Amino acid sequence: MSAAEMLARHRFSDDQIVTLSKLAIETAFQPIVEAASGAVFGYETLMRGHEKLGFRSPLDLLDRAHEAGELLALEHMINSRALAAFAALPDFASRTLFINLDTRLVVEAADVVERLSSHLQRAGIPASSICFEISERFDNGDVPEFGAFLGRLRQEGFKLAIDDFGTGHSGMKALCDHAVDYLKIDRHFVSGIDRDARKRHLVKSTVNAAHVLGIRVIAEGVETQAEFIACRDAGCDLAQGWHICRPQTDMTVLRPVYALAVGAGTARRNERSIDSILIRRQIEQLPAVRENASLESVFELFRKDPKRTFFPVLNANDEPRGILYEYHVKELSYHPFGRDLLKNKLYQRSLAHFTTMAPVADLETPAEQLLAKFADMGGSECVILTENMRYAGILSASSLLRIISEKQLKTAEDQNPLTGLPGNRSIHEYLQEQGLDTDQVRYVCYFDFDNFKPFNDHYGFQMGDRAILLFTSLMRRHFIGDDIFIGHLGGDDFFAGVSGRDAADVEALLERLLQDFGREARHLYSAEDLLAGGIRGRDRDGAPRDYPLMRCSAVILAVPKGELVSDPQQISARIAALKGAAKGSERGIVFCSERVRHA
Repeated sequence: MSAAEMLARHRFSDDQIVTLSKLAIETAFQPIVEAASGAVFGYETLMRGHEKLGFRSPLDLLDRAHEAGELLALEHMINSRALAAFAALPDFASRTLFINLDTRLVVEAADVVERLSSHLQRAGIPASSICFEISERFDNGDVPEFGAFLGRLRQEGFKLAIDDFGTGHSGMKALCDHAVDYLKIDRHFVSGIDRDARKRHLVKSTVNAAHVLGIRVIAEGVETQAEFIACRDAGCDLAQGWHICRPQTDMTVLRPVYALAVGAGTARRNERSIDSILIRRQIEQLPAVRENASLESVFELFRKDPKRTFFPVLNANDEPRGILYEYHVKELSYHPFGRDLLKNKLYQRSLAHFTTMAPVADLETPAEQLLAKFADMGGSECVILTENMRYAGILSASSLLRIISEKQLKTAEDQNPLTGLPGNRSIHEYLQEQGLDTDQVRYVCYFDFDNFKPFNDHYGFQMGDRAILLFTSLMRRHFIGDDIFIGHLGGDDFFAGVSGRDAADVEALLERLLQDFGREARHLYSAEDLLAGGIRGRDRDGAPRDYPLMRCSAVILAVPKGELVSDPQQISARIAALKGAAKGSERGIVFCSERVRHA
């Protein structure tokens, strides 16, 4: 025990903890922002001033209060102040307040919920604006009442979050056993995530699993721009940390949007992908049910639309809570005593009792990922789509299949008719996606034949097509792997993208490709031209000129790990500036590793 703690224990008695805390403890709010936009989604309420009472941390104060039997009273004081500060914010109606819930109070659940509900009623705050964070600090699996307590909170309309996920006792078990709304990735996994592939993999896997269950993910403890970008690119929906804003006791300095986050996040939405366009065409804006609606009103919805078997359920903030299926309430609807049962005050069942979790995804999610989420959540009727975290509509299985089918058709339309390789639109989308993927180094390769026009003029377009098909077959032979994309810009211009490999390996790969093409292309010439080492042709002005045998030159532009390129035109412009150097070099290759935005 430290000297400060011993001093604190002797300075005041147990029954003074709450009284003195009222004088020393201050309420602080730390913003939680949407990763895609930087807009404030809500605030976590934190306590400050514990050190004035001789405690090293808020947890030490709470532990002392628990030992003294004053934990409930202290939590009541802290939470009532937080709720009052929240209600005083001008935009509180569209925000969520995250409150840390000490699960040692589970045994006093009835009193906790009653006091909270009373405060919310007086402040005019809906229960759906409050999210309780359940920490992994304690092993809640040993508390028999824990599950029933969480169930009651959710049925009352409160939201739930698992805090410190990945470092405590039972986070995965809680994720499996209880319906929660948010999962907060612990700072341990966020710290240095931009430099640690293992952490990125773990966070991505956690995000994917959470989204299939209809749970949104918050990255905690984001302290750098690089960490923010890495968490956003890993799929985290929300972010919180000192990089965005430190906890504030002066609520007047809080802002609705944080520009640091916006600068990194909005690049994704500058230009909509083909997936986003197709999804927006197929989205069904199905009417939703509010979780505080009466069961009788739900029965009326099903009666008005007999073919409808489910409706999305939203909270007061327009966030999805799940799906209400007709068969879950059908028994009450058609039972001869169903209406009487609903009117019975002893039968206190709300929509929360009948709501089933469903996969949730943002409108900008790639179509293949949507299909994977839908398939992983067996038995679900749809994927619920959101925009800026709010309900936007649903996609059914048939709609998803139509999107995938239409995307495949559009991809086929974009393919070059001669080579069958993806064309300009697909290449542009690839560059757009890779420019935002800062997890690894990316290599953008541009190929252009030297002396192709005189060859094509001399031998005819059919031989020109043979040269193009030859290079296509060599590209397919050399470029193999999930980390590679090849495309045909048109004519004798080709493209390749490579991710994550060593620079020397990429350069060696291109060198082999160009050497093979130079050797194989010789077979397209007549014996006479081969002997002469080239062909006689005419330049752009019509003057006679000797042209060497055809070869291919290439530019390799390395986009370093961590560099965000929001506009593909930046890459195209840099490559265009290097093409001449490649054609003029002896081996036909120019490798550039300068930063794209500053080159």
